[in-house]
Amino acid sequence: MNGKLSMRRVNGTLGAMRAGPATLAKRASGPGGRAAFGVRAQASNTDETMGFKTMRKGVKEASDETLLTPRFYTTDFDEMEQLFSKEFNPNINMDEFDACLNEFRNDYNRIHFVRNDTFKKAAENIDGETRKIFVEFLERSCTAEFSGFLLYKELGRRLKKTNPVVAEIFSLMSRDEARHAGFLNKALSDFNLSLDLGFMTKNRSYTFFKPKFIFYATYLSEKIGYWRYITIYRTLQQNPDNQLYPIFEYFENWCQDENRHGDFFSALLKSQPQFLNDWQSDLWCRFFCLSVYITMYLNDHQRTVFYETVGLNTREFNQHVIIETNRTTQRIFSSVPDVENPKFFEKLDKLVDLNAKVIEAGKQGNAVEKFLSIGKMAVIILSFFFMKPLKTGSYTFEEESEEGGEVALQY
Repeated sequence: MNGKLSMRRVNGTLGAMRAGPATLAKRASGPGGRAAFGVRAQASNTDETMGFKTMRKGVKEASDETLLTPRFYTTDFDEMEQLFSKEFNPNINMDEFDACLNEFRNDYNRIHFVRNDTFKKAAENIDGETRKIFVEFLERSCTAEFSGFLLYKELGRRLKKTNPVVAEIFSLMSRDEARHAGFLNKALSDFNLSLDLGFMTKNRSYTFFKPKFIFYATYLSEKIGYWRYITIYRTLQQNPDNQLYPIFEYFENWCQDENRHGDFFSALLKSQPQFLNDWQSDLWCRFFCLSVYITMYLNDHQRTVFYETVGLNTREFNQHVIIETNRTTQRIFSSVPDVENPKFFEKLDKLVDLNAKVIEAGKQGNAVEKFLSIGKMAVIILSFFFMKPLKTGSYTFEEESEEGGEVALQY
């Protein structure tokens, strides 16, 4: 089967509200072919309390897909098999993969994601706009984690014969992502909603990325996930009165899953030096850094109320996460943007202002203003590529743990 053309669809329905990792892993066989989107199995209703569209009682209709929403991905699985085949890549060094596999087999968080009575009680005390914002946060997080589960599960299946070690790691990472997605979906049920993950799997559109782009993008998403989770966790530990919902208490161990996943993708990139050793790789590395940083910055500034609710300054939080992620990424990417240049965040702040104008113009039906603002955003985004980058990257990593670093945030 050509990975470029199709992926297998998931057969059967995934348990939406109560789906834990075991349920997801048993029922899902990997994402299907480029799934058709816009299909609706049931007529939409509207949640009476928060205005969300529902497929049926208690089941939320997935948010509309935009450039800034989490996506489902597919790739060229035939090329993936070649990349990790000793026949095509005889010099591949398996030592680091073996070490990664031992880490994943330990399954440090197998008993970590255990709920208690405080979840439902806390959710009952969250109301109004804050309640709606929490639902949106949980939905976006669940969709992102479930996206990882689908991709990793299929990679684990496809690479079994070519490279059993790498295949098992992907399967164990899909276990982690399933656990996270199930935990988040169960949290949604505290707010009397859930996602039908099986329906999303079969009906959401899939974005095709070549393997090297999967490596760049997924490495960044896992590492930026680490810095987001650990920063929120540490800030709330210092300010426990802002911890409105107990899911944040799980973020310390949770982020270590993200960190391990990122380390594995670092090992994957080091096994494919052709993705890191020329001018094209420099451009692609910077492109994906900028894509991830800009997307996060714009997304979070659209949801400032959420971060303020848990005691975070959105701008300071985002800048801290981007700076730390970029410092981590310098260890493997051949080139990264200089995010510590003051002009970098000045440009991002201008994008936030323009994005707000685009949204407002859209609400008012002002097509001219919307078009002009989008044009100005495009010019700023292009200007990032004319800023002097940092030439980085190394195939000999220093064994430095992010967990050892201090998060110096003052709010």
